[in-house]
Amino acid sequence: MIAIKLAYRNLVGAGLRTWLNVIVLAFVLFMIIWHYGILDGWNEQANRDMKAWEVGNGQYWQENYDPYDFFTLEESHAKIPEALKKATNDGIVTPILINQGSIYPEGRIQSMLLKGITPDQNVIVLPSEELNVESEEIPVIIGRRMAKSCKLQEGDVTTIRWRDINGTFDATEVKIVKVFNCDVPNVDQGQIWIHIEKLQEMMQAYGEATMFIIGEDFEMNETVSGWEYKDFDFLMTEMNEMMKMKKVGGSFMYVILMLLAMLAIFDTQVLSIFRRQKEIGTYIAMGMTRAQVVSLFTVEGAMHAILAVIFIGIFGTPLLIWLMSIGMTMPAGSDDMGIAIAETIYPVYGAGLIIGTSLLIFVITLIVSYLPARKISKMKPTDAIKGKIQ
Repeated sequence: MIAIKLAYRNLVGAGLRTWLNVIVLAFVLFMIIWHYGILDGWNEQANRDMKAWEVGNGQYWQENYDPYDFFTLEESHAKIPEALKKATNDGIVTPILINQGSIYPEGRIQSMLLKGITPDQNVIVLPSEELNVESEEIPVIIGRRMAKSCKLQEGDVTTIRWRDINGTFDATEVKIVKVFNCDVPNVDQGQIWIHIEKLQEMMQAYGEATMFIIGEDFEMNETVSGWEYKDFDFLMTEMNEMMKMKKVGGSFMYVILMLLAMLAIFDTQVLSIFRRQKEIGTYIAMGMTRAQVVSLFTVEGAMHAILAVIFIGIFGTPLLIWLMSIGMTMPAGSDDMGIAIAETIYPVYGAGLIIGTSLLIFVITLIVSYLPARKISKMKPTDAIKGKIQ
């Protein structure tokens, strides 16, 4: 307690120098918490959006299906297995049929994926109920990215071409009955959604599907022959790995900021020891051991971090809360990056993030404060009182 009281008195006595170090440390602490809060918020939003729009609680893939290889689509469909028929009828699993095709907006040609889905499904939030409308042309729905790239809007009629399972090409006109807004590009970009029964008829693949999206109430009791089960964690692997890489990439900037802050603390401690030699000699002459004096200067340096945490608690917390309420608006074009990203990302500040970052800065400051303080152990009290360093 004596060391803490003396350290606090000395810090207050140092005046502006102390507060400059505290502000620098507080700035580093604030930036780390804010940046990782943005990444955690992005990851949480992406997981929530992808679960709601694309992956559900998991999926079954036809054994030949490979989402990264379009050439597998010709063989990536099979009859709906008996093990999934009841779940499909109960609405807790929804089948998806996928086929390659081309679209001809305004006479241009563009490749796309035709995806068939049950209009009355409730497993994902895709507005598939719009496919139930009456129309002379085949009703389809598309996302805003697809509408933008093809320059289409609701009510437009265009031509699509596909190839059935026998290799025969065919074409027809479709009507855009809905343009939906979605933050998950895999549901939107280069895709057209159509009634699954209509797509089965077009492909002559009656009663077949490429994959199944699983709802929350589904319980897997057995393996399904010819189908591979992919759980939620597997389907989110790429997104989670990307978030880890972004955190690693962002850490380099904060390492630089941390080094600058620690250099300021180190220089302050070195200067303090040099200017306070007589004070150090007096402490030792009065009976304090060298270890106690070293601990005094170490605590004094480490208190910069404690004051920085208090400073952030008083002045930074309202700012962090305000940033969390308004979020961070992403720049134009960020939704074309091919990853799930919302127009506005709201940061998430977990207790682990705040406590962990604060402890990290405290420990590093403690170590940096101790390094120059070691020199005190080599001082002779008489020389220190005279202002001389051995």
